[in-house]
Amino acid sequence: MATTCKPSLKAAEDFLAFVNASPTPFHAVKSAKERLEKAGFKQIRERDSWAPTLQPGGKYYLTRNTSSIVAFAIGKKWKPGNPMAMIGAHTDSPCLRIKPVSKRQSDGFLQVGCETYGGGLWHTWFDRDLSIAGRAMVRTERGSIEQRLVKVERPILRIPTLAIHLDRQENFQFNKETQLFPIAGLVAAELNRQGKTDESSEAATNKDGPFEPLAAPTARHHPYIVDIIAAEAGAEPSDIVDFEMVLYDTHKSVIGGLNDELIFSARLDNLMMTYCSVEGLTKSLSSSSALEKDSTIRLIACFDHEEIGSQTAQGADSNLLPAVIRRLSVLPASESSSDKSYDEVEADTATAYEQTLATSFLISADMAHSVHPNYPAKYESQHRPEMNKGTVIKINANARYATNTPGIVLLQEAARRAKPASSSPSSTKEGVPLQLFVVRNDSSCGSTIGPMLSAAMGARTLDLGNPQLSMHSIRETGGAHDVEHAVNLFDSFFENFEELEQKIIVD
Repeated sequence: MATTCKPSLKAAEDFLAFVNASPTPFHAVKSAKERLEKAGFKQIRERDSWAPTLQPGGKYYLTRNTSSIVAFAIGKKWKPGNPMAMIGAHTDSPCLRIKPVSKRQSDGFLQVGCETYGGGLWHTWFDRDLSIAGRAMVRTERGSIEQRLVKVERPILRIPTLAIHLDRQENFQFNKETQLFPIAGLVAAELNRQGKTDESSEAATNKDGPFEPLAAPTARHHPYIVDIIAAEAGAEPSDIVDFEMVLYDTHKSVIGGLNDELIFSARLDNLMMTYCSVEGLTKSLSSSSALEKDSTIRLIACFDHEEIGSQTAQGADSNLLPAVIRRLSVLPASESSSDKSYDEVEADTATAYEQTLATSFLISADMAHSVHPNYPAKYESQHRPEMNKGTVIKINANARYATNTPGIVLLQEAARRAKPASSSPSSTKEGVPLQLFVVRNDSSCGSTIGPMLSAAMGARTLDLGNPQLSMHSIRETGGAHDVEHAVNLFDSFFENFEELEQKIIVD
């Protein structure tokens, strides 16, 4: 029996480590920061002057709300007004978020009030082993209040379905306000833990103390949940001032399929593209001479709140990316005299921002739809992306995606020059495959950060993503080899953009 060499799963397994460590946008940004710092990136802050810090040849990153992150590397031949090669993705996914007052109790059960975030397939959240993750604001011994990340590993919550014997509905339906609350345990067990009885728990305990504008977290939430959050944050429960917590599935993301060709995971949309953008950027800089002759800036921006419209301070529809580009566009060239300040913009750089936008290119990287074998009629007959056959270019005549022909040409050239994936045929010496997707005329079409950013900045933009099934489910399915496809594609885009930008001429 002939044996064949199995393709490497190194990229897919590394992605699993990334997504398993990142149940929230805060954790995704933390995971991205760790990888960027390992690759030599230095943190800067929006509130500071960048004049004494940024230098051609440098690698930097900044965060906003610690849930969005922008990272960039400056070519040593950079001049004001030069192009930027950019990839945008998002760090958030549909989830359930704990309400500000979450304490619920019914029929002997402790429950937690939750709010829906984004357009999730909420029926998939039933009967899952859930826990909580997010950030807590902690009062320190010095009197300051600092953010600390929380990720409770053990399952503590569950949303149970109703037995079929009690409700034989053909289509599973439920009320999101009254029937999507998870149970956290039994009232009797919690009273026993506290050493109380039903009678003693009902007695009000109004203690004299300083005025508080809001009730304490231990009054608004089940005290034991606050205790667990405090333990994870390394603080006392009384030091927890407030928190933002979401629910997540404790079931780890895994490689699946008969031949290890699939990924079964939460948050593929859009942590796979966040991971691939970070890895594509760092991989393009792996050579010590990568920036020596580069006159561009290589940039990635991973935004929060895409799933709810992006119109927040840390969303793609904010000033985050335009503000960063504006500050970078006037960065002096390395040969500038030392007495020239970054902030002293001369007449010839007064239009540097507009020049940079006119010559730059943005890839909007958000997961795409794979063809579904059980619902083939839902897909346009000639545009049916398949897993492990390459990243998908997304096109829509009504501009729900920002892709146009010049962008397709540029991406094709980047794909042609990319390093082949380990799953490619042995005859393939270079290049990664691409696929095309449009929705049917009788189907609605989703959108991405691509159209809003291209409209706000006027930069050329293309929408793409790796194909997946079950988008917005608590458990999604993607191709294991498409991770490497996208990383190699993004690596090539960054490495070759300077040359390609000059060759593909429109205006």
